[in-house]
Amino acid sequence: MGSMTTDVTDQAPRRRAQKRRRNPIVTVLGLSLMLGGLGILGWGAWQYWGTNVVAKQEHSQILQALDEDWGQGLDSDAIGVLRVERWGDDYEVPIVKGFEDEDLARGVGWYEEGALPGEIGNFAIAGHRVTHGEPFRDFLELRAGDLVEVETRTHVYTYELENDGDSLTLDFTVGWPLQPVPDPDLRGEQPTEARLTMLTCSELFHTRNRNVVFGDLVDTVDKREATA
Repeated sequence: MGSMTTDVTDQAPRRRAQKRRRNPIVTVLGLSLMLGGLGILGWGAWQYWGTNVVAKQEHSQILQALDEDWGQGLDSDAIGVLRVERWGDDYEVPIVKGFEDEDLARGVGWYEEGALPGEIGNFAIAGHRVTHGEPFRDFLELRAGDLVEVETRTHVYTYELENDGDSLTLDFTVGWPLQPVPDPDLRGEQPTEARLTMLTCSELFHTRNRNVVFGDLVDTVDKREATA
């Protein structure tokens, strides 16, 4: 009986020591998982809300600089201002050069290899549907017949959309919407009309899909004549 008591007494401290040795590992693992989870949540919050706050502030600054430059008869960093009737009277976003991520974080991007606003050819622009100011958040609500206004330093151009925002979905590798004549059957053709192409860009999580709308130039106002 005495021997059995001694064995049990000797084993108890060893078990407690083993538990103490395991505790730091468990604690570190738990903290790592918790911090990892918080990091993911923080990244998601930044993408969904933080980038919108920063981008909208930059949109406002670009628009202000553009207004000042135009007031002095100078071209600005942005090539124009986009207004979309369906998205409200207060919708106003700068159009900046380029389709790269850093460009689309500053406003609506303009495809520089295409036409300028109002020119014969394909004036193509793209914008985020979520994050980075989400200028094309309500893209799928666009309808055929909607009016899209593009103001430059010298002119105001109005385009009328010919299709709905949710009517055409293409893989991002499909390139014909950026052709001079945005038509899959007219590759290589020379443009004879002034056209507008609007595309959504990448969303927060990777998607291969892009929604596209097209429009025709229906009105041009020369601001210089209007103020003469």
